[in-house]
Amino acid sequence: MASEYHRGEMDISEQVATYGVFMFLTKWGSLAIAALLVLFTVWFCTPAGFIPGFISALVLTVIGIIALRDKPGAGH
Repeated sequence: MASEYHRGEMDISEQVATYGVFMFLTKWGSLAIAALLVLFTVWFCTPAGFIPGFISALVLTVIGIIALRDKPGAGH
């Protein structure tokens, strides 16, 4: 029974691709939600208004893009 098990023979290319898409969407989706949350919080919960909220969301988006983009040589 134990001799029927063969380690590492299964093709996992689809699982790797699915994991890559999931991580991509999680990373950039989280940034989008955070930017929208900052925009709406500053816009509606403070007397600052729309323009400062938009600027805050834009600053967060730029910092997030710089921090979350793929670094060369970071892959396995």
